[in-house]
Amino acid sequence: MSAARWNAADLPDLSGRTVVVTGASSGLGEVTARELARVGARVVLAVRDTAKGERVAAAMPGRTEVRHLDLGDLASVRAFAEVWTGDLDVLVTNAGIMDAPEGRTADGFEPQMGTNYLGPFALTALLLPHVTDRVVTVSSFLHERGRIDLDDLNAERRSYNASRAYNDSKLADLVFALELQRRLTAAGSRVRSLAAHPGLSNTSLLDHSRTFSARMTGLVGQDVERGALPTLYAATQDLPGGTYVGLNGFRHLRGYPETARPSKAARDPELGRGLWELSERLVARRAG
Repeated sequence: MSAARWNAADLPDLSGRTVVVTGASSGLGEVTARELARVGARVVLAVRDTAKGERVAAAMPGRTEVRHLDLGDLASVRAFAEVWTGDLDVLVTNAGIMDAPEGRTADGFEPQMGTNYLGPFALTALLLPHVTDRVVTVSSFLHERGRIDLDDLNAERRSYNASRAYNDSKLADLVFALELQRRLTAAGSRVRSLAAHPGLSNTSLLDHSRTFSARMTGLVGQDVERGALPTLYAATQDLPGGTYVGLNGFRHLRGYPETARPSKAARDPELGRGLWELSERLVARRAG
């Protein structure tokens, strides 16, 4: 279902609501945080570079707060969650990296899987008792090119390919978002899990990339103001849990928000269960 030409001017009043946006010091996260603050939400910018976050927040309207969070480091994730008090209406896990060189995070994970998926997985699990409305996970149209190998999630047994690692991490995000909704439904929770993808948006993620996405951005991509619309739509509109929001334009790479259909792999409940259980083990192992 398309939202026609829905844009940030259509956002509802969010006064009294609290939102966390990860990666909110630049790009899609910055726009998301700014627009939610503009319509009254108290927005917590969860960022790696707090000095940069403070500069960005100072230019935003409304109530904002900057807190340190490095999704590539589970100790940072736990520290962020441990000091959280009170209700959290909406959690938006937006932060991510793309085409990272081969390496390991502080916890020994492949960088893109660790930062784009396992960090947000851990953060969501830790903050979920506080969430009153919804979790919005930012995926990518490139999830359709991803593949989840539960026996080698962190690319330890195969040659490293940065583009594949990114695609895999974005598929993991979407698999997780849909599995989270299954678990929320089974538990009788009113909290919703949704996902969104920004199409082909000109963000800093692509500055050093030579992938298909980077080459195509100049031809059919759009700016971050438009790229943030699916996330804003998923975070504020009355949508059922499990909704995936994309774009209604050319090859779904640009345009305005519309409900999209995840790939067959993303919808696989067996894969969802297996990835969840593996992620729990990996995160718990690093916590020890």
